[in-house]
Amino acid sequence: MPTAKIAITLDDEIVKEIDRWVRERRYPNRSKAIAEAVKERMARWRKTRLIEEAAKLDPKEEKALAEESLAAENEAWPEY
Repeated sequence: MPTAKIAITLDDEIVKEIDRWVRERRYPNRSKAIAEAVKERMARWRKTRLIEEAAKLDPKEEKALAEESLAAENEAWPEY
């Protein structure tokens, strides 16, 4: 995957923590540590966004739509 070089500004404490991770060999370098943190945050955001969108649904309306769909399916089957 292509990569892009960017410049970022971080608090000293964050940089110290990242450097500790690199010393402990959790990550090979700062860039990998930061990239992993960003990827993880993006994945969490996507999940949160899905939950937020689902929360906007009206349970009564969704139930009515489901029941309507089931009723239509039942009508399509021949009676034995």
